[in-house]
This record gives sequence, C-alpha cells and structure tokens, in this order.
Amino acid sequence: MRFREMGAAVRVLARNDLARYSGGGTSETSRFEAELGRMLGVEHALAVNSGTSALIGALVGAGIGPGDEVLVPAFTWVATAAAPLAVGAVPVLVEIDASLTMDPADLARKITPNTRAVIPVHMLNLVCDMDAIMKVAAEHDIVVIEDTCQAIGVRHHGRRVGSIGHVAAFSFNQHKNITCGEGGAVVTNDRRIHARAAMHHDVGSYERPGWIETEALFPGVNHRMPELSAAVLRPQLAALDAQLDRRRRRRQMVLDRIASGPWRGVATAPHHDEPDAVGLALTFDDPERARTFGALRGARRLIDSGRHVYTNWQSVQAKRSYHPLFDPHGWAGREVDYGPDACPATLEILSRTCSVELAPEVPTPAFRFLTRAMGR
Repeated sequence: MRFREMGAAVRVLARNDLARYSGGGTSETSRFEAELGRMLGVEHALAVNSGTSALIGALVGAGIGPGDEVLVPAFTWVATAAAPLAVGAVPVLVEIDASLTMDPADLARKITPNTRAVIPVHMLNLVCDMDAIMKVAAEHDIVVIEDTCQAIGVRHHGRRVGSIGHVAAFSFNQHKNITCGEGGAVVTNDRRIHARAAMHHDVGSYERPGWIETEALFPGVNHRMPELSAAVLRPQLAALDAQLDRRRRRRQMVLDRIASGPWRGVATAPHHDEPDAVGLALTFDDPERARTFGALRGARRLIDSGRHVYTNWQSVQAKRSYHPLFDPHGWAGREVDYGPDACPATLEILSRTCSVELAPEVPTPAFRFLTRAMGR
C-alpha cells in the first residue's frame, strides 16, 4: 500500500467512523461516489462491497428477474453469469471474437423473446464494440449492463467505459486498476435504476433521505461499502489516468518491437479503440506456442485462466440453487446450454491467446521478454 492510501486509512481510523452512516457530515464513501461520477460523466454512482454485488445491484435496478434471459460472454469471470441467477434470471452464453470481447453478431443470434438484458464485459482493459452492441440492444429493446470490472478509466471513442450502457458495474478487488481488496460500484444516468439499486444494497435504505422518494419500498440486503475501502480508493482514482498512461506507453513499446522484429505467427488482439488502447493480448498461430509463452510470469494463456472460461463454471452448469423452489431454470421457458460445445469459437480463440500484464510498477518477465529478447 502506498503512502497516500496509508494516510487515507489512518484518517478514517482516527475518526473511528468505519461505517458509512456511523458519523456526521460527508463520508469517505459519499466523496468517492461523487468523484467517480465526475470522472465517468454519469449522474449517479453507488459504492458497494464487491463487483459481484455491483452486477446484482445493476440487475435489480434494471428490473431483471424470474423468467428473464441475460446474455453474457463465454469469456468472463464467473460472477458475470452468477449475478443473473442471483436475481432469478438465467444467463445465456454468447461467443467472443478476436478482440476477446462479446461478438455482436452472435449477440444478435442469441436474442429470444425472453431476453431482457445483455452484459458486455470489457476484459483485460480491452473494450467491447459498444457501438455495435448498443445498436443491437436498441433494435430489440434490451438493457445494456456494462461489466467494467476489469477496465475502470479506459475509454471507448472518447467516452469512459461504464458510461455508455444503461447501467454499469465496477470492481475494486485486488487485481483491478484501482483496488481496496474488495469493493465495487453501480453507475448510471437513470434515476430509477439508481434508486432501486440503492434500495437493494442497504437493508436500512428506507431511513436514508434522497434515494427512494419515487420508488415503492422493497427489502434490501447489506452490500454497503465501508469507509476504509472508500478512503483507500480515492487517491487511486485521482491518479488513475496517469497509471493508465503508463500502461499505454508499455503497450506501445511491445507493439513497436513486434513491428520491427522477426515475429511470425503472432498478432496483437484487435482493439475497438486503438488510439486509446490500454490492454494487450497476443494471439498465436498455434496453441502450443501460446502455452509456452503463457508460462512466463506476467503472461497467461487464456484458456488456462480457470473460472474466466465458461467450461469451468461448475456452479452455473449445475443449474441448481440453494433451495429447490428458488431455481431460476425452473422459471426459464427452455433449456439453456452451458456444455463444452456451447461456444466453440471462444475456446479456439482462448487456446491461442495470451494476456500480457502491463502493470505500471515493476516490469514482468513477460514484458521484458517481449521488449528485448524477441526483438533481436
């Protein structure tokens, strides 16, 4: 933890107001929400305790529930698929394309009369083709919930990801661009979505002013963000653009080396906003070459990334809930396929593709290998 974050944590500890509503005045959490909203250019930001909570809150806010289908990419952290199940809906798998994000063409093919929402995921700081996805969603009147957990701060044609869809979810867990260990946020320009998500995230919301005047009450849970988390996030948010700039420079170093070196059978995964690209992945002509490169620290062959691949979502594949009467698949109008053959294009792409860590602090062995040894 850096000095700025340590100082922020000490400030909260000194006040002894560790919960959002335990003290008077403006809380660290409220300040973080305001700063996040300003950065993204959205009207409403709601801090929660995890990215999974943010996805669930976004779905609740959008009114998604039993009998609904939610389209999710076959390459994403399992929480993207588990969140619809938590509100009684069922996830439906969509192929990714070479960009490692949702394929808009397959998205259009997977829409049924029960489709109510789509969750495009900006994986590894690689942005989705949001123009195409928003077009498909508008044609079929479905809600777009951006899963921006792995790409906070990144832009798509001048707009911050998370500000393009109807609502977005962020994560601040240990491996994200900014982190407090665990945390998340729901952001939207829709007052009703925000009010419903706020009511859901706080079981005591009916006593909080300014959130729910226009919404009928329903009981919530406790997904609130604690003050320590918000305090640790605020200085990181202020420094986020500088951090992303360092990642962009490192990405360009790799691209320059690839362009000048004797690289054959390898290409960078395409980006939907190349001038502002932050994330980097390499696609090889042979899965074994990808496996070899993925063994380097700071790289990973994506087919080996565990619960980011739909074939490893055992809890989703089980089609069960904690109680037999609360089974979303019992409310679905059809059988949904999560088997190994459901998204073959995704598996083929992931078997040949490696992510490259561009952490702005210490260069990884994979990064040094790309910018030095392979350039000779």
